[in-house]
Amino acid sequence: MPVSIAVALLLWGRVRGPKPFQALSRIVMLLFCQLTAVLMVFVMVNNANLIYGSWDDLLGTGNHVRAVPNVQAQTDGGPGNDAQRPKVVQQFKPVGDAKVPDDVRTTDLKGQVSGVDGEVLVWLPPQYDDPAYKDRTFPVVELLPGWPGSSKTWFGTLRVSEQLKPMMLSGQVAPFILVSPRTNLLGDNTDTGCADVPGKVNADTWLARDVPQMVLDNFRADPAADRWAVAGYSAGAHCAAKLALEHPDRYRAGVSLSGYNDPGTEDKSLTAKDPHLREVSNPLNILKSAKTPPRTALYVSGNRGDGLEAGEALKAAAKAPTTVTVQETAGAHSSDVWKPMVPGVFTWLTSVIPAAGH
Repeated sequence: MPVSIAVALLLWGRVRGPKPFQALSRIVMLLFCQLTAVLMVFVMVNNANLIYGSWDDLLGTGNHVRAVPNVQAQTDGGPGNDAQRPKVVQQFKPVGDAKVPDDVRTTDLKGQVSGVDGEVLVWLPPQYDDPAYKDRTFPVVELLPGWPGSSKTWFGTLRVSEQLKPMMLSGQVAPFILVSPRTNLLGDNTDTGCADVPGKVNADTWLARDVPQMVLDNFRADPAADRWAVAGYSAGAHCAAKLALEHPDRYRAGVSLSGYNDPGTEDKSLTAKDPHLREVSNPLNILKSAKTPPRTALYVSGNRGDGLEAGEALKAAAKAPTTVTVQETAGAHSSDVWKPMVPGVFTWLTSVIPAAGH
């Protein structure tokens, strides 16, 4: 913006020609200064909160769906049940973003089952390279951003690894492997709702099968569903509750921070546009329609009017062995609320999920 103002000041008195042309030229200069000011504010806000991971995400020009195979016809099961497929050995590199800690790594994954391609960020706990843990496997938490959102946000804005590292070293929190996959998959700026939508996207399969299998193929992660959890905020919170309740054979726990049950409340949600998808993607409906109550633990937080009622509804519908912990919060729908919740959330996860095992 300072450059645009300097250019305008420099050229203001140098405009030649008829007076109408001079006036129009100066109006264009003013509009250019205003435009650059707006863009600068947007970039500052985006950089602070990592709302969009790239210009492609912002402009809706990045499509990460390579194919949409019929996943229902393929073998399903727990995180290790896709192990009969060829191993997906990945190369990992630094994220290359000053806001993300240096010990977070990223890889570009081509989903074998889902047909989705996207980056996946991984952080290993301090115990992972400790010789005392060389024969141990580790529990895993998948971290989902809101929409629009970036796979970097949990690490860059919520500072999850920086907050948890000292707590893991002191034994307050279990040494979890943290994984944050891309969830912004479609090039039309549409929220997938983390669902498998025939002919459109296999977002559920990407998150619940391809990403976990990649983690198992590359790290000492435990394949047992009891050692896996999924957490999210905002739209990612809806996804976390949905995935945890929908796949108790893959996740022991789900964390929903300021989420919602009914995807129909979101204008950009793909699942809101189809009555059937809207029905079956609602975590409350998933819980109520389960033939057997899932062995799933949920942690649901929110302010009144912003996730609290969704949590209370889930708690009222839950039957053993399903458990729902509801935490009322105060404050705006923002990272300022979710960031300080990280220690408490992972303390709760530690009470639900076993630590590193043999």
